[in-house]
Amino acid sequence: MVARFMMARTLTMRLHFLSHLDYQIIPSLKACAGKRLSSPCLRTPTVCFPTCSSLSTRGVCTTERDPMFLVAGSVRPYQELLPSGSGLSLLHHLTSDEDHAFMKRLTSCTSSQQVLRLLRSYPLLSGAAAASILHRLADFEHDATCGLWKPQILLSDAGLNKLCQTLEHDSDRLEDEVLVKALLGCTRLYLDPQSRLVLRLVFESQKRLNLERLSVEALCGLSRALFALEGPNSSMIKQAMCQLQNKDTAQWNMAELVAAYCMLATGLGEDGCYLELLNEMNSQSLRLVQQMGPGAISEILGALFKLRHKQALPLVIALCKQAVHHVQNFADSELTVVLSALMHYGHSDHFLVEALERHVPKVAFTTDAETVTKVMQFFRRWRILSPPVFNTVAESFVYRAEEYSTWQVSQQIAALGVLGYLPPDAGRLFRKVESILHARFSQFQPRALLDLLYACTLLQRYPLNFVSKVFSPYFMQQLQGEEGSGIDHRVLAQLTQLYMTVKLECPFYDGPRLSQKFRVKSFLASGQSLETPVEPNFYNAVKSALVDLLGAQSYFASKVLTPYCYTLDIEIKLDEEGYVLPASHTDEVHKRIALCIDGSKRFAANAETLLGKEAIKQRHLRILGYEVVQISYYEFEKLKDKKEVVEYLHKKIFPHSYRLSW
Repeated sequence: MVARFMMARTLTMRLHFLSHLDYQIIPSLKACAGKRLSSPCLRTPTVCFPTCSSLSTRGVCTTERDPMFLVAGSVRPYQELLPSGSGLSLLHHLTSDEDHAFMKRLTSCTSSQQVLRLLRSYPLLSGAAAASILHRLADFEHDATCGLWKPQILLSDAGLNKLCQTLEHDSDRLEDEVLVKALLGCTRLYLDPQSRLVLRLVFESQKRLNLERLSVEALCGLSRALFALEGPNSSMIKQAMCQLQNKDTAQWNMAELVAAYCMLATGLGEDGCYLELLNEMNSQSLRLVQQMGPGAISEILGALFKLRHKQALPLVIALCKQAVHHVQNFADSELTVVLSALMHYGHSDHFLVEALERHVPKVAFTTDAETVTKVMQFFRRWRILSPPVFNTVAESFVYRAEEYSTWQVSQQIAALGVLGYLPPDAGRLFRKVESILHARFSQFQPRALLDLLYACTLLQRYPLNFVSKVFSPYFMQQLQGEEGSGIDHRVLAQLTQLYMTVKLECPFYDGPRLSQKFRVKSFLASGQSLETPVEPNFYNAVKSALVDLLGAQSYFASKVLTPYCYTLDIEIKLDEEGYVLPASHTDEVHKRIALCIDGSKRFAANAETLLGKEAIKQRHLRILGYEVVQISYYEFEKLKDKKEVVEYLHKKIFPHSYRLSW
């Protein structure tokens, strides 16, 4: 009921906004919008305007935004706002210094209210400045649902109304790029496609398009605006794209390339459309990559990421190398995009990691929460153990955690768990985690909560009060609802290992049990697994040497699944006197030796430190009574021949016995 009341209240507010902002709006709009509250099928309302017969009816592309959040009409009827005969042009050719001063003040604005106050303080504006105001307002007003946060902020603002009237009145005198920028700004503010301002700008754009004189940037901006208004099948888009494809991409500069990438990333390049153009752009970008700054690198990588372009890896690698020189210059949002794209394409760079290790500790306390989280995800993705970054992020977490979302909290702690790294002041860190769990437990999504608690146990921290809630039937219902078609194996494995951990390492735990139906039999599975499969070449080398050491392969078993879900690389059984038993024996087994053949993938990529999931496996095996013998790759690689390998294994497995030659 509360949700329905809030939706009705929001819709009533937006209707009030529509009724004031639109040039002309027919009563049927309110009737149509009223049906939204009861009908699950949303349709874009039809608004009728007196238009030129040459202008076709245009509908909003619903793939771009939810019709629920459309702001119909650009402004209130300017006849009500301005005295008769006052429709004179307010757009002027200002000097470059005046324009620069205005743009600098506009960029420094931190809210819509500041932008509107700035607008009122400048009676004279250039066309470029006027269009920039629309975009700056859109920057502040966009919300996460592709609508506007508070449309009432723009309600009845005389300066904005006058600005929109002026853009309409002077559209034929605007420069091409300014005309297109103004139209794109209208789409970002979700102005009704049938408003006189939008129709006038589209009509003027069509005239310019017919002359075939638009620049690359203008064609790209126009295509983006038309895609938002009409979708990919617009005849104007096809006309603009045809002209764009006829231009020589080898002559494009940086700004033109960025504009083209952004245009394709808005949706025009989906499903392989304009693939030939995209490949030509990639080739030109490779030629210019060394000239690119942080903005261009971020825009291009972000576009490639959105397009999921599989043939772009050479360009991604080149952009990554160039990004190394600009790590300290990236804006927070730009760095977030760069790291997201690199993770998607599976690429990293040693020099980029070093640059991040120098930069992140300096800004961890002030940088955007999402950027900090993305850095931690990046290091986690590549198994990079970085004490300088992890220590600073952990320290900043103690002071800033309240401003993080629950998902960001979960991801930052999960990165520490994956690398098995405890910061120096771990006590304060986990007290903070516990306080967040107490204060915001109900806000955590099931998967985020499970990842957080699982990471804590990897680091030998046991928040039992919250773990017990995870095993409750209510949480399992929530988890099943979030997963939809069923809980995947990795989640079930996490639950199983979490339950095993509290039973083995917290014997005093007497809370709820994990239902048998949610337990797995093996932690080893294809894809994302809680165990890293043994590396075949390493395994075969150890196996061959063991045959020489023990005399026959029958004296050890390979890849043994234990009753405790863990898979042993090699198991050796001993009797009470310490003699090796055949692997098939089940009686008179006094000791079991578990050989962990730990290849490089079981360690941090840059350190001889076991990953959290491998450390907890060995810890549990010891608690369960196994003698764990670790055969690490970095020790094994130093051995020169098979004789040294056999001697090495003997010292590892039987350190207190003399070796006989077979």
